[in-house]
Amino acid sequence: MPDQPVTRAIAIPRAGGHDQLRVVESARKDPAPGEVRIETRAIGVNYADCIVRMGLYASAKEYVGWPITPGFEFSGTVEALGAGVTGLGLGQSVFGVTRFGAYSSHVIVPPEQLFALPSGWSHAQAASFPTVFLTAWYALRELCKLRAGMRVLVHSAAGGVGCAATQIAVACGCEVTAVVGAAHKLQTARASGATHVIDRSQVSLGPALEKIAPRGFDVVLDPNGATTLALSYRHLGPAGRLIVYGFHTLMARGKDRPNYLKLVIGYLRTPRFNPFDMNQHNKSVLAFNLSYLFERAPLLVEAMAELLGWVEAGKIWPAPVTEVPFARVAEAHAALESGQSVGKLVLIS
Repeated sequence: MPDQPVTRAIAIPRAGGHDQLRVVESARKDPAPGEVRIETRAIGVNYADCIVRMGLYASAKEYVGWPITPGFEFSGTVEALGAGVTGLGLGQSVFGVTRFGAYSSHVIVPPEQLFALPSGWSHAQAASFPTVFLTAWYALRELCKLRAGMRVLVHSAAGGVGCAATQIAVACGCEVTAVVGAAHKLQTARASGATHVIDRSQVSLGPALEKIAPRGFDVVLDPNGATTLALSYRHLGPAGRLIVYGFHTLMARGKDRPNYLKLVIGYLRTPRFNPFDMNQHNKSVLAFNLSYLFERAPLLVEAMAELLGWVEAGKIWPAPVTEVPFARVAEAHAALESGQSVGKLVLIS
């Protein structure tokens, strides 16, 4: 009998460091009715994947548990169609999203989570696109109803979400102030179209923001946590909105395991926003986690339609991509944990 086809995946048996990233093989599954199996060519890597590995990502515990294969985004070719699936052809190049499980040679998803590769894009570019652009789109278009002329402040602007948010805000006719943490990240933020770029390792951030926007910002996107949240709130203008989508500075830079003392200290230093103060000063604080929104399929379709329309019009494009071989996934995680990477990292399978 011929060898049974297998799927190679990165499985994490328990919370821990890079040593918990294991390549495993299992029998390849057929798609159920209404599903599609993709042979992956590239897989997007996000900082959330590192948090999943460390055992600190709440939705991973809720939806999967241990062992877990991380990953939210991928690109590849259609390999098998479940009964009832139409509109896709075998061998077609697609990219898509999944709630965990993308670190794999084969991914099975419903067709509404798949999209045709834009003309001229590589599989690596496509795999780098959906998570960060959907995150930025939800923050700016769904929560903020972004309008032309707004002043937008983007923290961590050289990362994947930062690049995406800057591009979307510029596409909507906004003035963007981008904040980065090191000089080598300045050009990445500028290339996304930011009007002002600040290296907070070289200047005092508060006075720099005051000079750029003395009346404050309409929207601030902040994934940092205690380090900048209070400052971000202070620099909101009338009817301004602070969008929180992460707490990156709670984690020890360059470490593959949590520093629990740092976590506790960071948690205690995180500001608590008083609703009476928000009411008095006409400011809002909003927060979200994209992994809890997978049931809202119509919203995914709406978001991707607008994003891909902007792609077609040349208004947005993938962030800079660094490719890493699939088996060297630990190197990708280490790069993200270092805080020195720019754009997106992608595993090539």
